[in-house]
Formats: sequence, C-alpha cells, structure tokens
Amino acid sequence: MITLGLIHYIYLAIIILVIGIIFFKKDVVIPCILGIGIIGLIKTSNVLEAVQIIYRAILVSGREFIEIVLIISMVNAMSKSLSDIGADELIVNPLRKFMINKVVAFFVLGFTVTITSWFIWPTPATVFIGAIMVPAAVKAGLPKIWAAVALSLFGKGIALSSDFFIQGAPAITAKTAGINDTFIIVRQSIPFWITMSVFTVGTAFFIMKRETNKVDDYNEQQHIQEVVIDKDPPLHNPKLIAISTPIVFLIDVIFIYMFKLKGQGATALIGGTAILILIFTSILNFGVVKSLGEVTRYIKDGFVFGIKVFAPVIVIGAFFFLGSENTAKEILGNNATGLLTDMAMYISSKITLSSFSVISIQGFVAVILGVSGSAFGGLPLMGTLAHAFNTAIGTDTSKVAAFGQVLSIWIGGTAIPWSVVSVAAICDVKPFDLARKNMIPVIVGIMTTVIAAFILI
Repeated sequence: MITLGLIHYIYLAIIILVIGIIFFKKDVVIPCILGIGIIGLIKTSNVLEAVQIIYRAILVSGREFIEIVLIISMVNAMSKSLSDIGADELIVNPLRKFMINKVVAFFVLGFTVTITSWFIWPTPATVFIGAIMVPAAVKAGLPKIWAAVALSLFGKGIALSSDFFIQGAPAITAKTAGINDTFIIVRQSIPFWITMSVFTVGTAFFIMKRETNKVDDYNEQQHIQEVVIDKDPPLHNPKLIAISTPIVFLIDVIFIYMFKLKGQGATALIGGTAILILIFTSILNFGVVKSLGEVTRYIKDGFVFGIKVFAPVIVIGAFFFLGSENTAKEILGNNATGLLTDMAMYISSKITLSSFSVISIQGFVAVILGVSGSAFGGLPLMGTLAHAFNTAIGTDTSKVAAFGQVLSIWIGGTAIPWSVVSVAAICDVKPFDLARKNMIPVIVGIMTTVIAAFILI
C-alpha cells in the first residue's frame, strides 16, 4: 500500500512552483537546485548529505543526457563542415522544389521525420532531418520555432507513440500488461494514435497559420544563424559531399532496419557516421595536413554548442529525475522510491473503479508521469495499471494499456522542455519556447483522445 509523506507533498509543491515560473517565461534553474536540496534534506535529515545530493542529482542527470549531448554536438560539427564547403546548400536545393511555402514545408518536414523516425528512432532522426531540411523550410517561409514544432510533434509524438516497426514502446507496454503479442498493443493503439495525432497536429497548424499570417517579416527574422569561417577555397567540388552525405545516411537507415538497431545503437550509428563525414569533408576542404587542426576546431565548436544548450537542461532535469524510481535510487539512495510514481499509484488506489474512472485514472497517471520528460518512463506503469484494472473490473487490458501508452509518450516526448531539447538545439530555438508552442495542441489532443477512450473502452 502506497502512502504519501511530507517529501511527496513538498515535491509536488515545488513542481507546481516550477510550472508557474515556466508559465511566466522565467528560468527555473535556481528553484530546481533548491528543490533538490530540500528533498535531499527531508530524505536524509542531514544538511551535508543534502548538499551532496544536489551534485549527485546533476551528475545522474548529466549521464542520462550525455547521449543526446554527443549526437547534437557531432551533427552540429558535421553541419558546420558541410556549410563551409557549400555542400549543405547543394543538399537543400532539391528540397526547395517541394517546400514552396510555409504550409507545404511544415508537412513535408513532418512527414519526412515521421517516416525516418519509424525506422531509426526519433532522436537521431530529428537531428539528422533537422540538420538537412530545416534551413530549406525556413527559407520557404516557415519560422524556425514552427519547424521545431513540426519535428517534435511528428517525430517524438506521431512516430514514437505508434512505433510500428521497431516496436520498442509497445513491447514495454505489452510486457508489463501481461500480453505476449506486442502487435495486440500496436493494433489497439491505432484509434487513439490517429485521434491524438490528427487533433494535435491540426491545432498546431491552425495556430501556426494564425500567428504567421499576422507577421510579414518572419522570413527575414527567422533564419538560422551560421558560423562564417575564413578559409581557403575548397580543394574539391562540393557536389561529391552533397551527393554522398544523404546516400551514406540512407545506408545507415537500411542497416538500422536490417539489424534491428534501436535507441543507443541507432544513435551511435548516426553519430559515428556524422564524425566520419566531418573528417572526409575537412580533408576535401582543407587538405590532409590542415584538416588535422580543422577537425579539432569543428569538434570543439560542436561541443561548445551542445553544452551551451544542455547545461541548464541537465540541472532542471536533475530535479525531475527524482520522480522516477531508477534515477531516484541513484540520487537519494537504494531505499528511495520514485516520487511521481508513488503519487500516481496512491491516486489510483483511492478511487472507486468503473470504466469511467479507469480511463480517468489511466489518463491522469499518464499526464503525471509524462511531466518527468521521459516518453518511455511511464510505459511500465501504464501496462501494470491496465493489467490491474482488468483484474479488478474486467476492462480490456490491451485497450487501456494502449491508451495510456499514447498519452504518456505524447506528453513526455513533446510537451516538456527537457524532452524537446534535441529538436530545439538543431533548430536554434529555446526548449521552453518550443514546449510552450506544443502545449496547447497537445492539450487539445489529450482531450479528444480521452473522449475517444470513453467511447471505445
């Protein structure tokens, strides 16, 4: 039996405070650091240990984010080398034929990242597609913040909540729900996935049209800044790089699909490929001898960019990692529990069960767990609750689990600042600005998906 104590109520109060500060568009690094210290003090009753917990939380958060920091840094370094040789322009030119205006650019960008994400996972897909296609979308009139919205909603929303091909998400949900066939979860999620996707993207598109139609000079203000580096003319025609870069990444996609790579494996392949392209481009641009120093400079610049973007995110994420049991144990000790998970389980145990209350509980728990910013973090609990509800009143386990999966992934993947940081970084926008743009569309999507659940479950 889960019971809530002072530490849970204080944690919830700090979350509400942080959300309020975000609403007023202020930075939340200080409240998060102090919040970690307060939770540490309540947990240990020792000031010295509480101070150590602040550092430990940031260390754990940094380790959780390091993979995204690396992929962003590597792709950024590669992008700068492509820009210096002029290959990026040649790669983008064919895409301009399709991106004739901001409306077409929004959907071309979105559908491209969706299809790519189905096969190579959203994080590497959004980074790769964003690096190549966002400049073309911006030049077609799509503001970079809305390019980021398209990448996040289609990649970490539509693609990840369905996960038809890699099936990492439904596999987790099915396993914890006691369902042997993962495809059952995939099939049952389709109505909820379609509802959430159509209404969320539709709302985002409507808001984008309304905002951009009011401003005439978006195109001049929204270009992504490029670093101009004094250099000698390239030693070789950049067409070789412009042609080979997409081909090499396409081969990566094929390998990822053939060898069923996902998560860290897919990201590692994309990151390693980016480094090799960086080296090859630098050699063609500067020659073998001079490239020895130039590659180092590109990597330094890439890491400066990555750390600059992620430094505050790592600190903020450290506080919210207290909500997940695995990371909470690393931060607070082996006897710690996930504070958000505890609250979700407590609420579910205090409400009389019916079909209406099951949907309400599953949806509410998905929202709470999504706040942690981990799209997959809530899936085990979604499956577990669905199985428990089936045992209690006989609801359809697969439908309830699939409903929770869709909501949890959409909230955790698109509406929380630290979950959209990779997309924000590649589009050169602030994660908090992107999360705010996503918030209203995602809320509309949640409301309509909950209505669909009341009808279908």
